Formats: sequence, structure tokens, C-alpha cells
Amino acid sequence: MFYKKNRLFKMQRPLIMLQKINTFFLDALFPIACLICHKKDIRICDDCVEKFPLLSFQFCPYCEKEIIISGVVCGKCKKSQLALEALICATEYQNISKLVHLFKYNFVFSLSVPLGRIIARALLKNNNFLPDFIIPIPIHKHKLKWRGFNQAELLANAVSENLIKKITIPVRTDLVFRQKKTSPQMKIKTYQERLNNLNDAFMIAPEAKDIIAGKNILLIDDIATTGATLFECAKILKSAGAKEIHGAIIARQKI
Repeated sequence: MFYKKNRLFKMQRPLIMLQKINTFFLDALFPIACLICHKKDIRICDDCVEKFPLLSFQFCPYCEKEIIISGVVCGKCKKSQLALEALICATEYQNISKLVHLFKYNFVFSLSVPLGRIIARALLKNNNFLPDFIIPIPIHKHKLKWRGFNQAELLANAVSENLIKKITIPVRTDLVFRQKKTSPQMKIKTYQERLNNLNDAFMIAPEAKDIIAGKNILLIDDIATTGATLFECAKILKSAGAKEIHGAIIARQKI
């Protein structure tokens, strides 16, 4: 296992260096300042994180029709015995799309902290769910090698440090793996095709079932459209005996 991790790190190292160079030139061309209020020396200041507009209500994560304050599944959808019990969406996509793009595609890693804090604020506002641990939606090893990081993992680390004062909730990246290299969900138009794309995409680590059984789990991702990725990951965790599974994202983007 150590050999595989070490080998993966060596394969990622050139890309990580390029990302650091890219970040260096971004900082040189655009001096660090709050992207909202322009306060110097910080990407997003504490005041702007606390004032960032959150959604005033949540929808059922499945049908997206019923308004649900706590983000739980509505009565009609609950009859289908779906795996994800609730989904908290922090803000409107148009409010935050530029910040997400900088974080995810321009490798401004420091944005993971304020974005994670915004997710944590939304969770505290809407939901009193206390997870035993947090699982970021995993990406395939080939995409990890290409990108050099999993944006959901960086967000999960920030959420874990800001959800409960003076307590860091464990972030587990060793329990669920993406075993199938799927097509990007954003390029697939219909909901059914998205579901088919994710069939058997995730796998529970053989030694993880005893850890997952009976536990409350919070799934973290950046942006969701139909939510199919979250639903599929929740389904595989439920099959391993998880007690309750909630999800949280920055925003939901319409197809």
C-alpha cells in the first residue's frame, strides 16, 4: 500500500509543481485580495464568509419540488427507500460559480477553506445532523493523477474543522473508492443516462464494512446537478450498513 501511494505521489509531482507555478503567476498578476470586498492578503476574508448569502430554504434532494427547511427527503420520495436522507445546498450557483471555477480549475487551493466554511454555515443553519465521520466524494485515480487533487477532499477537511467548535470530525478517504472511470456527468444530458454512467462506479474497501456499519456519514462534494453521484455513493454506503447518510454541497447547477 505504501509503495502504491508513493508511486502515485511521484506520478502526480510534476503536475503539482505546474499547479504551484500557475498559482505563483496568478498571485503575481493578481495580488492576493478578498475576491468579494478586496481586503488585502486574503482570498476571502472572514467577514465575507460570514455574510455570504445562504439559501433561505432547501428542496427535497430527489424530486427538487418540495421545499424542505432541513434538506431531508420529502414524504413522497421517502417511500422509495432512497439511501441519501438529506442534502444541504449552501448557496445559489450564480452567487459562487466564479469562486468555484478558480478553486477547481485554476488551482487556487486556498479557496477550499472559505468555501468549506460556507458549507459548514449552511449545515449549521439547516441541519442538526452530527456525523461520525465525513467522506468526500472520491474521484478516479486517473483523474486524481491528472488533476493532482480531489476538490471534495479539500472541502471536507475545511468542513470538518468548522462544523463543531474545537472538534475536528474525522475525514475518511480510505473507505470508498471510485473503481470505474466514468464520463463527466456535466456532459450527460438526461438523468437516466447519468445514473447508468455511475453504475458500479463506487466500491467499498473490503476492510471498511465494520467501520461503516451503524455510522452516521456526511458526504461532501462541490457542485451537484441531478445529484446522481451523491445518490450512488450513498447507495453503496447504505449497502455496507451505514445508519444515516446526509450530503452537503456548495451549490446545485441546473442542466
